[in-house]
Amino acid sequence: MSYLKYMRRAISLADIYKYTAKPNPVVGAILLKDQVIISEGAHERFGQAHAEINAIETAKKQLGKTFDSFNELTLICTLEPCNHSGKTGPCSEAIIEAGIKKVIIGSEDPNPEVAGSGIKNLINNGIEVEVGLCEDLVKEQNKFFFFKHQNNRPYLTIKIASSLDGKSHNRNGSSTWITSKESREDVQQVRAKYDAILTGGNTVADDNPRMNARVNFEVNQPKKILLSNKDDLDMQGNFFKNSSVHIIKEKNIKEIIKQFKTSDHCSILIEAGPKLVNAFLSTNNIDELIVYESSDLLGPEGVSWFTEDNAIENLGFKLESTCKIKADTKRIYTKC
Repeated sequence: MSYLKYMRRAISLADIYKYTAKPNPVVGAILLKDQVIISEGAHERFGQAHAEINAIETAKKQLGKTFDSFNELTLICTLEPCNHSGKTGPCSEAIIEAGIKKVIIGSEDPNPEVAGSGIKNLINNGIEVEVGLCEDLVKEQNKFFFFKHQNNRPYLTIKIASSLDGKSHNRNGSSTWITSKESREDVQQVRAKYDAILTGGNTVADDNPRMNARVNFEVNQPKKILLSNKDDLDMQGNFFKNSSVHIIKEKNIKEIIKQFKTSDHCSILIEAGPKLVNAFLSTNNIDELIVYESSDLLGPEGVSWFTEDNAIENLGFKLESTCKIKADTKRIYTKC
């Protein structure tokens, strides 16, 4: 029997909650009797029940109606069931207790707290397990999560808005929007994907930014990280409203990145001025660069994003995609 279409459906179910499950991975699960779907579940929100639990609990309502025993059912789940207690109990134990006898898994969980132990627990309890169906799709769906556990640090992305001549802002300090309203709306969609947003004290002081994800769907808002030694920060400013802010006074960027290893963040979006952006780029730890380029020029009074020595093409990035947003151009670069 082929389980391909059911795994693809489970992946689609998981994707519905990509903005609310983070920083956890998105996971989908389906319980089948022969080729009939008995129940479905997904990990809907961070800290709440996992996909397998939701599928099992939904199936219990059908017990004695559409099936007589859980040992008749096959569980399809996109990611290896967890085997540890965190905010919820271990899913592998719930599967064993339910009496399910066959489990089809998309990918092993890279989290060291799981990393094959959930699969081992199922097998040791007499459950037939198959692993690897649509594995690449599951890994791509949870790109940030897999990156964090495989590289021992979050996925780091820099986002900048640039004039056509590569400038960030006017030297005289006057504030102006470089890119269009539509580009700024697109930025909100980008922010919604990340676990945290990082900026510097000068950006907060000069621009009074909110730096949240202002979108028309439910989202687990990115946490805020501020790199600053300033003692005169306006704690009533937009950046601090309705959110807790992790303030870091360490100046060494490499040491700051090391601190992120122990955080819950699987991804961090860096939105800052040229000085801090280039400091991060110099560490060679930036994985993605998103550039919103305007069709307007700032001229000699504009402050350049990059010097000739560290232009994008010299930093080991390759152009991944390009699209037009009104008169602006959005380019995404990834590390070669």
